[in-house]
Amino acid sequence: MNDTSTWAIDVHALGGPTSVIEVAGLRLLTDPAFDEPREYPIGPGRVLVKTAPTALSPAQLGRIDAVLLTHDQHVDNLDVSGRAYLAEAPLVLTTASAAGRLPGAITAVAPWEHVDLPRPGGGTVRVTRVPALHGPEGSEPVVGEVAGFVLTGDGVPTTYVSGDNASLRIVREIAERFGPVDVAILFAGAARTALVDGFLTLTSADAVEAAEILQAGRVVPLHYDSWAHFTEGGDDLREAFTRAGLAGRLILLAPGESTSITSG
Repeated sequence: MNDTSTWAIDVHALGGPTSVIEVAGLRLLTDPAFDEPREYPIGPGRVLVKTAPTALSPAQLGRIDAVLLTHDQHVDNLDVSGRAYLAEAPLVLTTASAAGRLPGAITAVAPWEHVDLPRPGGGTVRVTRVPALHGPEGSEPVVGEVAGFVLTGDGVPTTYVSGDNASLRIVREIAERFGPVDVAILFAGAARTALVDGFLTLTSADAVEAAEILQAGRVVPLHYDSWAHFTEGGDDLREAFTRAGLAGRLILLAPGESTSITSG
């Protein structure tokens, strides 16, 4: 946790996993998914269904300094319009497997390695790639490689972007290295698929436990709306955090809403 200086961070939820994070003069985009609501066939008798539009189009985003792409293999994290956007993005930080499949200014970052992004006026924001497990233990061959990210730096709140991680074991590893964190951006929604026996992302109860493990000052859930394969939504998150006595840490944003979080 950044205790020695003042800081501020803005999180703009655009729907699903897509958000704009503004910190230390930089604008970072998570998991671009801009298609209109539609169905995506993903296998025999299976479809993913997007149920709501993204709050902004790529043309409305304004300047983006880097994209934090947790993975490319699932259309709810990178769709057709998102792929087109990546070709124009100045920098995309992602997994090695995604980097091998995507064109553009793609940088593969290994787990626990980092990239320092120059800040306007000097200094850097350090982006550390951290592990993520997109389902129960042993599901990697089905779900593929996924990244999370941690942002740190002078005057930067320690910020964890979980990506599609369902593993509290991994949250504990991150807490050991970076905790306590100032802001936890947790992909929630308790996503399910017929291919995996278990949840693909954090349940609401798991999000509470993750917040406690990380000693997170504020929690901003993403990726619990706009898609039909989520089994829990904002009401479930609110109830779980309230039951645990952590309602004051939770910031729920509907698509198009934003929050400004400051130290002190």
